[in-house]
Amino acid sequence: MEKLPAITGWIWVKEGFAIFRKQPAELSTLFFAYMFLMLGVGIIPVIGQLLPLILVPLFSMTFMHACAYVKAGKRVYPNLLLVGFRSPAKRTLIKLGTLYLVAAIVAIGASSLIDGGVFWQAITGQIVLDAETVRGSSMTSAMFFAALVYIPAAMAFWYAAPLIAWQGMGVGKAIFYSFFAVRRAGKAFLIYGLAWVSIGMIFPVVVSSILGILLNSASASIFILLPLSLVLTVIMYCSFFPTYTHLFGEPPENLSF
Repeated sequence: MEKLPAITGWIWVKEGFAIFRKQPAELSTLFFAYMFLMLGVGIIPVIGQLLPLILVPLFSMTFMHACAYVKAGKRVYPNLLLVGFRSPAKRTLIKLGTLYLVAAIVAIGASSLIDGGVFWQAITGQIVLDAETVRGSSMTSAMFFAALVYIPAAMAFWYAAPLIAWQGMGVGKAIFYSFFAVRRAGKAFLIYGLAWVSIGMIFPVVVSSILGILLNSASASIFILLPLSLVLTVIMYCSFFPTYTHLFGEPPENLSF
């Protein structure tokens, strides 16, 4: 693993856009299929709130495979959605997903130190959020604190799924290599994160707000914001692939093309 310059973070973003431009409809269809499937899973009582996190590593391989297909000049089809479930490493990926869930619970639980448990209760459905509840608590600060607590876990999980699925690592080894790979490429990830905050969050809000003002319509603003945000989210998912290949090389040649 080479130490990457900070500008690499911007290169990752550009490569994400390049991948998306090659098959925008196919990649978008795959993403929306994933979203609808997660909505369906969420309907299941109790476990439906937990399964989406546990299944994240399996579905993350969906988009990693899709990007590999695009780069190889192959067509992306919706059946790729379940590629993680067909992987020989699926059980290991589910174990990784369980750790995702544990890390999220720890981070959200830690937020109780800031707001007395308001954010935790909101996430777990114990209270209904309204403007008065938010104003009367430190929930915003608690959310930022939870995000900070989760950062080491995010570093450990970032590359763990492809390292397990493509390089045959166990959970512990994959987490170890992922954490130190992200740490070694820290400057690149800083630029990468700042770029996506600007492009994926600030840019859609600014554009939709300006057009909403010009059209004198709040509904028009929302109508523009939603699809723009969704498309940028798909592109962001595409940009995960080059973050892996720049550090660990191309995926195995024996992928099922």
